[in-house]
Amino acid sequence: MTGALSQLAGNADAILGMIPRWSYRPRAVAEASEALRETHLEQMRVAFVGGGTQISLGAPPQALDAVIHTDGLSRLVEYAPSDLVITVEAGMTLSQLQTAAAQHHQRLALDPPRPELATLGGIIATNAFGPRRTQFGSVRDLLIGITLILADGTVAKGGGKVVKNVAGFDLPKVLCGSLGTLAMIATATFRLHPLPEASATSVIAARTGSQSWSIVQAIKAAQLEPSSIAAVWTRGLWNVGVRFEGFRAGVAQQTARLREIAAKIGFSTETLQDTQADGFWAQEGAWINGRLRLKIASLPSEIQRPDLLDPVLALLHGATSTWYPTLGIAIVSGVPAEAESLSRAVLDLRSKLVAEGGSLVLIDAPVEVRREIDVWGPKPPSFALMERLKARFDPGRRLNPGRFVGGL
Repeated sequence: MTGALSQLAGNADAILGMIPRWSYRPRAVAEASEALRETHLEQMRVAFVGGGTQISLGAPPQALDAVIHTDGLSRLVEYAPSDLVITVEAGMTLSQLQTAAAQHHQRLALDPPRPELATLGGIIATNAFGPRRTQFGSVRDLLIGITLILADGTVAKGGGKVVKNVAGFDLPKVLCGSLGTLAMIATATFRLHPLPEASATSVIAARTGSQSWSIVQAIKAAQLEPSSIAAVWTRGLWNVGVRFEGFRAGVAQQTARLREIAAKIGFSTETLQDTQADGFWAQEGAWINGRLRLKIASLPSEIQRPDLLDPVLALLHGATSTWYPTLGIAIVSGVPAEAESLSRAVLDLRSKLVAEGGSLVLIDAPVEVRREIDVWGPKPPSFALMERLKARFDPGRRLNPGRFVGGL
C-alpha cells in the first residue's frame, strides 16, 4: 500500500521504456520526505524526474516501482542579492531562477540546453553544462549548499549560504553528477554573478579541426578572456564561436583584438547580431537533435584529429558536433545510418579515447546500439569510492538502481 501522496503511474512516467507502478508529485520538501519514507517502508525502487531534458542519460533502471517528480518543488527559498547568493527548490527551472536574479542585474552562470525545462536539481544530478563553462566552470564550482533527502526520507544539509563557508562543503560536490543514485536533491544554494554590461559573439570559419585548434591557441597566447568558446561542425566544416562578456569597453576591445589575431593567421571573423548569437549558443544541434548523442572527453588538443571523429560522423545522417576546445569535451549527434557499423565505430572511438585517458558516454542512443555498447564505458579508477558512497547513502540500492556507472 502507498499513502495519499501517490497515484498510479502511466506511460508519461516511463524511464527508457520502464513504466513504474506509482507516481509522486510532492509540492513541498516535507511531502517529498514523506514520499521517500513511504517508498523506503515498502522497499520500492525509485527514480527522480525534473524537466526530463537528460532522461535518456544512463542505462535503463534495473527495476522501477515509483517515480518522484520534482516540478512541484519550485519555490525561491532565499535570495540575498548583496551577497550574490540564492537558494531555490530543486524543481525550479533555470529560466525561472534567471528571471528572478535578473531583477537584481545578476545571473547564475550556467547555460545548459533548454533552460526553460531544465531544473536545478536535474542540472546538479547530471552535471549539465553549456559554453559558459569556459570561464565560470561547471555546477560544482557554483553550488555552495544543498538540502537532500536520503533514501529513508531523512532530510540532510551540506555546505552553507556564503561562498567562504567550508564546513560540509564536500557534500554538494558529491551530489554533482550522481544521477539520482545517492539522494533526492531538495534545495540548492548557488553563487551568482553580475549580469554583463555587454556581450559580443564572433564566428571564425576555420574549416578543419586543426585550424580550429590553431585559433584557440592564438586566443590563449594573446591572453584574451572569452566567456565561451565552441567549435561547431556541420557538413564537413568547423566554425569557431567566441563570446566576450563584461564591461562594454572591454568587450569591444577584446572583439577588435580577436579580429586582428584571426586576420594575422589567415582567418576572417563575423560578428553575430543578438538573435544570431543566441541561436549559435543555444547548442540545440548536437545536444538535442539526433537519435544518437555522444559525449566525448579527451585532452583538449586531441579532438581536432580527423581520424578520431570522422569515422563516426560518416555513419550518421544529419551529423553535427560541438567541441569545447578549452575543456576537451565534444558532443556528437545524428541519426545512425546502420546500427551495427556505427556500434563498431563508436567502440573503436572509445578504445582510442580510453587509451589516452579520455572517455565516451552515450547521452542517448537507439535500443539496438545500447545493446552493443555500455552507456558509460569502463569503470573509472574512482569506482571503489563510488561504491562506498552508494553503500553509505543508499544501502538498499533502491535509488535509480543500475542507471549509473558500473550498474550503481
